[in-house]
Amino acid sequence: MTKRVLVPLCTAVVAAVALLQAPMTIAAEKSHKLAIHVDENDAQRMNLALNNAKNVAKYYKSKGEEVEIEIVAYGPGLHMLRADTSPVKARIVTFAATYENISFLSCGNTLKAMTKKEGKEPPLLDIAEGVPSGVVHLMERQEEGWSYIRP
Repeated sequence: MTKRVLVPLCTAVVAAVALLQAPMTIAAEKSHKLAIHVDENDAQRMNLALNNAKNVAKYYKSKGEEVEIEIVAYGPGLHMLRADTSPVKARIVTFAATYENISFLSCGNTLKAMTKKEGKEPPLLDIAEGVPSGVVHLMERQEEGWSYIRP
């Protein structure tokens, strides 16, 4: 083949490969953010929050899209993240090992109130990350454009 034919042919092949890869690149770059609120000491409600998080994570993984999920527990819902009283402790431990994109946040205000009431700080699961205020954290996430779910 001559250089006159080979150069346009190579250019066309490179362009075709780039076009074929473009949809995958766009899907991989798309990202979602979800905040889930738990404020009740109710195992059914906690399991619903975990089911929502799992289903959302699996859905976006199947589409090749990223999703970041935060489960924010405050008030009576903080029992979800307590090492001594959580009715869903085993599931949370499994989630921590399975889903890197799901985090569990505990409310500092609630923890202080429980500490005062119980005379000692309640033990939280190792996976729990503290925020100063669960409600304020959820409000700020919404202001940042996160989607919000209250199961």
